[in-house]
Amino acid sequence: MLRGGAAQPALGGDVTEILTGGGKLYLAVILDLFSRMVVGWALSAANDRHLALRALEQALRRRCPEAGVLHHTDQGSPYASGDYQRVLTAHGITCSMSRRGNAHDNAAMESWFSTMTFELGDRFETHGDAKAKLFDYIEVFYNQERRHSTLGYLSPGEFERAARMRQAA
Repeated sequence: MLRGGAAQPALGGDVTEILTGGGKLYLAVILDLFSRMVVGWALSAANDRHLALRALEQALRRRCPEAGVLHHTDQGSPYASGDYQRVLTAHGITCSMSRRGNAHDNAAMESWFSTMTFELGDRFETHGDAKAKLFDYIEVFYNQERRHSTLGYLSPGEFERAARMRQAA
């Protein structure tokens, strides 16, 4: 994980509902709060700890974070589960959870899902259509092309490359 100055590296996580002609899907996302890069995501017909764990495991494989990372989520059962908490502890990640019923505590994730829904939508013809369009949106467009005012109008990928160059200098 990149360190943004003296700030502690942090991840955010949440799940949203996606509608398809074949029924509901759930999208779990892990966001690097420094660069706004989606570093983990998973899609499933069930909103359970396995979905949240798949997104977390992808983030861990992509980032190999050092101990001390802060991971913020809501108090949903997938994030409070013993399995999820054990993975966090095993990687030296500190768990931070929103106050019960306060969506503003997880504002970065709520904002991400709002942006995704506005730009991509939350209704798809089929499960396969949803998976393909979400992959394209997250991995190709959002992480590599979409510019953010909070990142100096760089995409998350460009922002991270610039940060690595600053750290190397």
